[in-house]
Amino acid sequence: MRLLLIAFYFPPAGGGGVQRTLKFCRDLPDFGVDVDVLAPSDPKWFALDEPLLDTIPARTTVHRAPFLGPRASLRGEALGRARGVRRAAVHARYAYERALLPDKAAPWAVTAVPAAVRIVRRRRIDAIMTTSPPPSVHLTGAAVAAATSTPWVADLRDSWLAHSHRRYERRSVQAKRAVERRMARTVARRATALVAVTDAIAAELADLHPAAAAKTHVIGHGVDLSDFAGLEHGATDRFTIVHTGSFFGQRSPRPFLTAVRDLLERRPDLGGELLVRFIGDMRESDRAWARELGIDGAWEETGFLPYRDAIAAQRGADALLLLIPHAGGRGDTVISGKIYEYLAARRPILAAVPPNGVAAALVAAAGAGEVADPDDAPAQSRALEALVDRRRNGGLPDVELPAGLSESMSRRERARELAAVLEAAVG
Repeated sequence: MRLLLIAFYFPPAGGGGVQRTLKFCRDLPDFGVDVDVLAPSDPKWFALDEPLLDTIPARTTVHRAPFLGPRASLRGEALGRARGVRRAAVHARYAYERALLPDKAAPWAVTAVPAAVRIVRRRRIDAIMTTSPPPSVHLTGAAVAAATSTPWVADLRDSWLAHSHRRYERRSVQAKRAVERRMARTVARRATALVAVTDAIAAELADLHPAAAAKTHVIGHGVDLSDFAGLEHGATDRFTIVHTGSFFGQRSPRPFLTAVRDLLERRPDLGGELLVRFIGDMRESDRAWARELGIDGAWEETGFLPYRDAIAAQRGADALLLLIPHAGGRGDTVISGKIYEYLAARRPILAAVPPNGVAAALVAAAGAGEVADPDDAPAQSRALEALVDRRRNGGLPDVELPAGLSESMSRRERARELAAVLEAAVG
């Protein structure tokens, strides 16, 4: 079987979502599925990870189609740097981006659809797969499937209609959501098969169309344990807790930074002994908040790092910080791929996540760390203090994962599950 995998984020683009697609390219051929990929020539994404280009399997044929849409950036950051006429231009640009439905990657369809149709016919493609985010890629898949009568599988890594970083109380967002719901219903109806990374996303798809439940398969996130081979945890001069990932939407470092301030005020003996490393982009407003807390020297921001450097930092840390907001209850169902990287790094986790959510349940089941409410700075401060004291009083050993958990997280197992879905779709 030959699969055309349409992905907006693919090397040299970096970030957590790229790994799922990249490892499917590596492992699917072992289960009888050869892979062609269609990706943008430049997705205009802030995270660039050129070393990942060397990890694209030789058996994967990569095709590129130009992306004519806007470059990714944060509105607040752009406005902060602009003055006069340039500021008006920034406002106009973001008004244009907000008008794009379902997302600002939608213009890629102009070049991606005809390119994909040509690839399907020239390469004798047996099945198409689209993977989101961004969800607009599924509309591209629907158009290509209709034009070529090819089976199509839609893979959703995030919720389309209940995203944890959106503020749905805004009327403009509610209006867009109504239109997006119709788009999502079209995808749920027309896709040959649907893949969701969580039960919650599967339930969302089932609610969109009566036929969706029977053709939806849950294939969760995973991690490649071999990526961590050779990465060692050594002694550090300071207790270092690492957070990987960028801040946007409702994800915020502020409660945890407040927890750090409270701990240092309560325990002045820890001055100079504690360091929080944020690996990823922060908003300027969050940097200003941190500076106002008076804890300079206890935190640092590295910006985005390539995947290999990011997981080395995870493995080298004393502890790992996981942040998931409540987001009006939507955070209960969020379980990002980063959690599996943290588990593979085998360092204790401080999980500031909804206590009754799936992320908290996974951390508890793995015996991998402590859970604190994401809005409860005092609870986070106490959890951090306990980790620091454990290090002082004998160290923080690697987490020993329960038997069977490592195998269940395997990327190869996820590829085997996907291959079965693709076989059924083609059949």
